[in-house]
Amino acid sequence: MKNAVLKKGAASLLILATMLAVSACGGNNGSGSAANGKTNAPSEPATAETSADKLYIPVISKGFQHQFWQAVKIGAEKAAAEFDVEITFEGPETEQQVDKQLEMLQVALDKKPSAIGFAALDSQASIPLLKKAQDAGIPIIAFDSGVDSDIPVSTAATDNNAAAALAADKMAALIGGEGEIAVVAHDQTSRTGVDRRDGFVEQIKAKHPNIKVVDIQYGGDHLKATDLAKAIIQAHPNVKGIFGTNEGAAIGVINAITELKLEGKITIIGYDSGKAQIDAIKEGKMAGAITQNPIGIGYETVKAAVQAVKGETIGKAIDTGFYWYDKTNIDSEEIKAVLYE
Repeated sequence: MKNAVLKKGAASLLILATMLAVSACGGNNGSGSAANGKTNAPSEPATAETSADKLYIPVISKGFQHQFWQAVKIGAEKAAAEFDVEITFEGPETEQQVDKQLEMLQVALDKKPSAIGFAALDSQASIPLLKKAQDAGIPIIAFDSGVDSDIPVSTAATDNNAAAALAADKMAALIGGEGEIAVVAHDQTSRTGVDRRDGFVEQIKAKHPNIKVVDIQYGGDHLKATDLAKAIIQAHPNVKGIFGTNEGAAIGVINAITELKLEGKITIIGYDSGKAQIDAIKEGKMAGAITQNPIGIGYETVKAAVQAVKGETIGKAIDTGFYWYDKTNIDSEEIKAVLYE
């Protein structure tokens, strides 16, 4: 009898231990009690699942070294928050690293994103990878620089031809409608480099026949642009004006003229914004510049990507606007809204 009681007690303890173990397991895995049909509140995995439901849009810019790209990033993040999508924003260290940018584009494709925003450093070199994206059904939204292809479903950018033509008209007025001028362009492979160069030069040829463009050099980094501007001035001592087609080129021209002690003798017109250009205009070292709307470019890129994924109709080109600014209007509310420091 005693043995029977002991056996019964041991069996009871075993059943109790088993019940406690089952109960503990149920609490740890979040599955709740099968007996009452209830489940515990969602935990970490449910959050991850919600994140996975979001559209993922990598945005690949030309670089990070200019304040312009930081402003584009702000616009992209603003749209991402508004449309509740996940983005990444990246670019190579310099705008000469075409291969590095193509590697970034390949990595983005490997992640099978919902869409891609892309500002091509070399519009031709990127086409094979963009074709892969097209074949995979991934919409491409070009921004800042277009691509010489119909692969992008839309391009969010400044009308660089028109903006550079305005810069040419301003240059002509500032130098009295005659004389020699030159251009320091940031590159000759991106759509922006080509369009700004051509828009400026063609407007001079078409509308200002007494002005001659005597030299065009290429360097978007301010150090390289400084050396190029010095070389232009030494080769063409009668040059009356120089147009720098981006922030780095324009600052390089300013530096060259400052180092050569020619302030006030050569008219400088720039493109883009940034603290150095803003200060140069306020100090009278630069006559004026074209500013884009970089926050608008970033915003419209992500917005268009979302629309493309959803199958909505979007225009092939999204004109994000441009403005001329100089000492007379630099402090106006309209201009301050599109300057980026």
